[in-house]
Amino acid sequence: MVEVASVTDWLVDSDPALRWQVERDLLGAPKEVWAATRRRVASEGFGARLLALQDQDGQWAGGSFFPADFDFHGPEAADGAGQPWTATTWTLNSLREWGLDPSYLAGTAEKLDANSRWDYNGLPYWGGEVDCCINAYTLANGAWLGADVSSIAQWFLDHQMDEGGWNCEWVEGSRRSSFHSTLNALKGLLSFEAATGGNADLSEARRGAEEYLLRRRLLHRQTTGELVAPWVTTFAYPFRWKYSALNAVDYFRAASLYSGAAPDPRVEEAINVIRSARREDGTWLQEARHPGRVWFEVDVQPGEPSKWLAFYGTRALAWWDEAREAGSRATAASAREGSASAEF
Repeated sequence: MVEVASVTDWLVDSDPALRWQVERDLLGAPKEVWAATRRRVASEGFGARLLALQDQDGQWAGGSFFPADFDFHGPEAADGAGQPWTATTWTLNSLREWGLDPSYLAGTAEKLDANSRWDYNGLPYWGGEVDCCINAYTLANGAWLGADVSSIAQWFLDHQMDEGGWNCEWVEGSRRSSFHSTLNALKGLLSFEAATGGNADLSEARRGAEEYLLRRRLLHRQTTGELVAPWVTTFAYPFRWKYSALNAVDYFRAASLYSGAAPDPRVEEAINVIRSARREDGTWLQEARHPGRVWFEVDVQPGEPSKWLAFYGTRALAWWDEAREAGSRATAASAREGSASAEF
């Protein structure tokens, strides 16, 4: 159990990468407060440690998606070994998600353009790859750093499947959308749209992919109605590439806030999964850890209360409950106005 006055007190006592988000999204602190904490990401804690590990050529660990010393036939490539999380793309993902101001990476986009190539066929970094998850990360990171990633945005239009989603196995012949791939694509597209304004075709593609997940209530197979897999209700931070109800709801929260639209009612079942995983003390347990090499750990071992999961879970529930309450108030007000008009 977390022995503090409140979960938010416990969360505030965190690395700046988490603390500023708690201040902004859970405590409603003034912008000058959370913005000051956010600036500390570059000079303290997790963010500063990752910045210090950047190579002179702009990369991390000497590689784009895998470290330069990764042996594709060695123990790290064995089944169940996971993958290293230290190379450029994964490090940029973390820094972006932690709120680092991209000015601290000035010149990185140009260095990666000159020096970094994908493990697949040596393709240019900002041109993207064939894997839609890799392309989603690169789309978001490129928009964040100011690189020209318009060709990757177009790639998503060219490779969207009939169901509305995407699948990293398309290159192997798959024609069925994937929960994992579709969520990663959605997050990349939303980041790109928010940074650049996007365009009507990309917005339509994103809505189609959202509908793919919403038709399945974020949890189920459409064919049988069964839970798609155990991983959908397993919560772990960092999210990495894996789908979960919490990861998906976090996307739909961001999309709702970006568009100003009310939450879709079909998200409710996933919200209930998140709510049922909350413990009596208001925390969520770390339930797994994605195997593979890391620069350093940023969260607790499985079985321990996770500050990151508590933040994401609390924020998701607050968003949903506040939106539903606002909707109820609006409905009640409309009913009162209708009644008054009828009486008049």
